[in-house]
Amino acid sequence: MDPELRIPIAIALGAVPGALSRYYLTRFCVQWFGMGFPYGTFLINLSGALLMGFVTTLLLEKAIASPDLRAFISVGFLGAYTTFSTYALETTVLFQSGHWWRALFYWGGSAVLGVMSLELGSTLARRL
Repeated sequence: MDPELRIPIAIALGAVPGALSRYYLTRFCVQWFGMGFPYGTFLINLSGALLMGFVTTLLLEKAIASPDLRAFISVGFLGAYTTFSTYALETTVLFQSGHWWRALFYWGGSAVLGVMSLELGSTLARRL
């Protein structure tokens, strides 16, 4: 198969179980713990970050997997499971590469500006 097609197919195949894992874990947490705190999202974000750190380190530093498998797990599964894991990885890469100000801006700015963007989007939608 054409290598230009294998990676997108691997990502798509990984996204389905990632999205379903997120959905069912969230439902389980709501049933188990209630809706007073977003336990599902909290658990998903932390476990996704843990898995992203483990998988990227294992697959990249140990070079035990093909680019297709790395894309399937990191971009497909974990990307659909939680984008927080990517956010955590990218923040860490910025810190480790010595780009402290960029890392701090990305880390804090994503959270603060993300909430502000959500509020702006909600405000704009209400005005329609």
